Amino acid sequence: MISSRRSSEVAPESHEEDLARPAAHASSLQHASSKALASPLEDDDLLREILLRLAPQPSSLPRAFAVCKRWRGLLTDPRFLRRYYAHHHKPPLLGVFETRSGKNPFISTLDSPDRIPPERFDLQRHINFPKSVLDCRHGRVLVKYWMREDLVVCDPITSEKHHMSVLSKFKGVFISGAVLCAAGDQGHVHGGCHSSPIKVVLVSTTKDARALACVYSSETGVWDNLISTSTPCQLFVGRFSGTLIGKALYWPLFTPEKGILEFNLEEQSLAVIKGPPLTNDFDMGNIWIIQAEGGGVGLAVLSYPFFQMWQRDVNFHGVATWVLQKTFEIHSILGLPPHIGRGTGARKTIVGYSEDADVVFILVGDSLCMVQLKSMQCKRLCETNHSVCYYPLTSFYVPGDFSSMGIIL
Repeated sequence: MISSRRSSEVAPESHEEDLARPAAHASSLQHASSKALASPLEDDDLLREILLRLAPQPSSLPRAFAVCKRWRGLLTDPRFLRRYYAHHHKPPLLGVFETRSGKNPFISTLDSPDRIPPERFDLQRHINFPKSVLDCRHGRVLVKYWMREDLVVCDPITSEKHHMSVLSKFKGVFISGAVLCAAGDQGHVHGGCHSSPIKVVLVSTTKDARALACVYSSETGVWDNLISTSTPCQLFVGRFSGTLIGKALYWPLFTPEKGILEFNLEEQSLAVIKGPPLTNDFDMGNIWIIQAEGGGVGLAVLSYPFFQMWQRDVNFHGVATWVLQKTFEIHSILGLPPHIGRGTGARKTIVGYSEDADVVFILVGDSLCMVQLKSMQCKRLCETNHSVCYYPLTSFYVPGDFSSMGIIL
């Protein structure tokens, strides 16, 4: 009886607890359901993944940056930016700098809303002296003053500048140069590295017809020792920027079938490698050193009406041979009207190359065209009367660099 009464006394309490439990469970389900129905944009982790996949075009991050304070906080997080660079791996091609008469106007290669107005990257705002661009790579522009024996590396996005004097061996002579990011951290992506150290390489030809090179480091602020070739060679200086392939820079000699100048960045050494056996008529305005398929050294040759791509292959024994990889009829590549470029006085000239985008820039008549070498797709950029050289700018836009873009919102 006692046990029976105790059980009857306890039962109501137990029953009340059981009634309370489903209510709590229903509340938790309701909370979970409402969380599941909430917008993914309210979850920071999910929002980061979405923002990470935005196209690396100039208008993408600025538009996201302007949404709200919370989005701005995510986009300015250095950890997010490092992931963003690594995800896209290569920065977009923003446009080219044209060299003419001491001025270097910028020409965008993008369409609206990503098209960048020329004044956004007006080098005259940063350097108020007559100058000529020597090279453009990893978001930096290497510029030489005309009247002064000085160089400056300019970041057109942040407007930061780094000045350096030219060694006496490179004064009063024609020089070619290259600028590149010196950061070698694992996972580092060039093009978003506005604060990373840089290297500048200058090359020229001595009086006894030997190639001469020297390297400047922004970390030390000094030039390294002079390096020269052991055999005579005639470097084609002043017009070509160096082509970066792997750990080496390359410049053409006056006659590329006789050789190409190779500067090994790791070994700090100069060498002349034999060029391809070109048989068609061409001039130095019709060749450019490019990166071949597979990452080796290649050569683009415009021998009207054909466009050729050569590749340098090295076998297991270290013997190098040149192979003609592709030949195209130029009008089939460019998609231009048949009459353009057919006149004897019409220009048909290669005037630039981007390693990151793998595109060459060609002047055909008065048209500046951009040809993607893998797909052989062409885009006509503008009409121009100038045919010196075009230096491509590849870089990411990051939050904080948008104030003067003039292309967003």
